[in-house]
Amino acid sequence: MRNLLPGKLFACVLFLLLVATGCRAAAARPVVLAPEPGEELSGGQATVFDTSPNAFSLPVPGLEREQRLLFFVGNSFFNQNWVTAPASTTARDGLGPLFNAHSCAGCHFKDGRGRPPAADGELSTGFLLRLSVPGTTVSGAPQPEPVYGGQLQDQAIMGLAAEGAISVAYEDVPFTLGDGTVIILRRPAYAIKDLAYGDMAAETMVSPRVANQMLGMGLLEAVPEEGIVAAADPDDRDGDGISGRANYVWDSLNERVALGRFGWKANEPSVAQQTAGAFLGDIGITTPLFAENNCGDDAAGCRAAPNGGAPEIDPDDFDKVVLYASSLAVPARRGWDDPVVLQGKALFNEIGCAGCHTPLLTTGVHPTIAALSNQTIRPYTDLLLHDMGEGLADGRPDFLATGNEWRTPPLWGLGLIATVNGHTNLLHDGRARDAQEAILWHGGEAEAARDNFARLDAGQREALLQFLNSQ
Repeated sequence: MRNLLPGKLFACVLFLLLVATGCRAAAARPVVLAPEPGEELSGGQATVFDTSPNAFSLPVPGLEREQRLLFFVGNSFFNQNWVTAPASTTARDGLGPLFNAHSCAGCHFKDGRGRPPAADGELSTGFLLRLSVPGTTVSGAPQPEPVYGGQLQDQAIMGLAAEGAISVAYEDVPFTLGDGTVIILRRPAYAIKDLAYGDMAAETMVSPRVANQMLGMGLLEAVPEEGIVAAADPDDRDGDGISGRANYVWDSLNERVALGRFGWKANEPSVAQQTAGAFLGDIGITTPLFAENNCGDDAAGCRAAPNGGAPEIDPDDFDKVVLYASSLAVPARRGWDDPVVLQGKALFNEIGCAGCHTPLLTTGVHPTIAALSNQTIRPYTDLLLHDMGEGLADGRPDFLATGNEWRTPPLWGLGLIATVNGHTNLLHDGRARDAQEAILWHGGEAEAARDNFARLDAGQREALLQFLNSQ
């Protein structure tokens, strides 16, 4: 059995009881845990107590004075729109020529989560389609579609046509819970319309993605690699049905293979590379890390389009955005000592959710931001890849990640998405309209936990959901 954190052994014993005796019988006598010391401090000392629409946008406490000043400069670059070059605002020109949003905040409004478009033609909701064809690049990354590149870009500067438009339709999928309650899930189907530059390759693989909330990224980057890898169990040696795997990806900054931590498939090794990739793919802004636009075979003529310099964001300004993205604080939990929430926490452990959503991690020494170092954090993720079954599969490999595998997303901030972003859409494509639907889409390694959840009675399900919404 893999190394267990304090309290997790107890949960595993209870989980074995569930398997042996049936979830309903065991869960009818839930063990209500007392609050753990510091349980409300999801980000350790990098936690803020804020439940307003700005809850995801605050700097971690304890930043050095100069870092705090640079945080707000980075914030301005994150939020302000980029414009077409040439322009008098030379520090912020170079948009496109093909793009998905005018700014970082266009996808991460208030540093929060995107959602699928509510209707055909709606733009800048923090939703996009990744594209690739079979095979990999020299670095091991997915091979981009030859004409349209690594993602469909549905906006363009004046004089060019957007690559295409995205349409999504939903099929109702009923799921019957153990007590007979029927929950209607949504299965999305995507279509790409109005392709401007010819047909895509017949073997093109398409994967929908919504932008995730930004909080706590620097803390996750500071978790020592050895601790993450030690929790992996690719061959399921302990026989618990959970076989988390590490993704190893190309680190363009250090020119080596590195552990993936960020992105829906753990396909980015650092906050810097995640930021640079988003600048290039989503806004069409070149950076010190990625200095050339993605023009594919250049059917759009994008190489001839005016640019805002080389790179289009100054290296110092890019570093400020990276600092900003690294030092966004984590909101404290609410109701963490409420008896119902504590019952939900016990059930979360009992039914097996903590097998992937690891409650507790510890950061090491962050190389540049001391306030993120040596913190006990509660992100509820193991940062590993897990097979989530055919229901959530996109069929698109990404480095070592298969088409069925996804990184365990952190749960911190979950209950504040509605306050910050005005919706509760979850999962990689936003198909789930709330946490219950997200749970019921779990399959593969999480199928047993999902089925255990489905066997809970209505009160127990509500307690577990209140626990999730306390995050």
